[in-house]
Amino acid sequence: MSRGQAAEISATGVGVDVGDVTTRYLLYGLLPSWFVPGLADWVMHRRTRIEETAGTKESLIHSLMMAEVGIPIALTLRYEVNPLLLSVQLGGAAVHEATALWDVRTAVESDREVKPLEQHIHSFLESLPFGALAALMCLHADQVKALLRGGRGHPDAWRLVPRRRPLSPGYVAGIAAAVGGCVLLPYGEELLRCVRTARRDRKRADDRAKWLARKGR
Repeated sequence: MSRGQAAEISATGVGVDVGDVTTRYLLYGLLPSWFVPGLADWVMHRRTRIEETAGTKESLIHSLMMAEVGIPIALTLRYEVNPLLLSVQLGGAAVHEATALWDVRTAVESDREVKPLEQHIHSFLESLPFGALAALMCLHADQVKALLRGGRGHPDAWRLVPRRRPLSPGYVAGIAAAVGGCVLLPYGEELLRCVRTARRDRKRADDRAKWLARKGR
């Protein structure tokens, strides 16, 4: 489809700025809604008593997955989209997908029941990064082309450039609060719960070993 055809199709619809609408969708729709399946996944981990099965290992994998997604998001909110940032985003999405497979394998091998509802929640957590990245690449098609050319002709292609139009402090504060309340707090609680349970189990095993040793005497 040529640019002229695309413009003609756009002209037949409502007179809106597609780029502006897409940006608002990413900032005020997709990103805030991302916290919902993340929090729901934590609820499923708690219901299936992750601390008694996969324990600390799976909880640490969850922390790794959040970092793989969170770092590119944080950079995107702070810096202009360019070949460097696109590379970070694409790499983060690919690594996140690989880690997601490792996560499920760890849960299954530990005999933690991954119920259909949790699997459905995972589908959202896996698809949202790709949906967001696809929309962002459409918004910055020129930077995608620059990336495919290796950044040639773009002096700032491989360095982080602060946003020319920074996001409002209120928006950034709202996202930070959501991250704290819907990600850091619940998943920090999960990790702490897993560590405490592991310590309790080790103590019980040590106490039993000492008791058996004394009894053997």
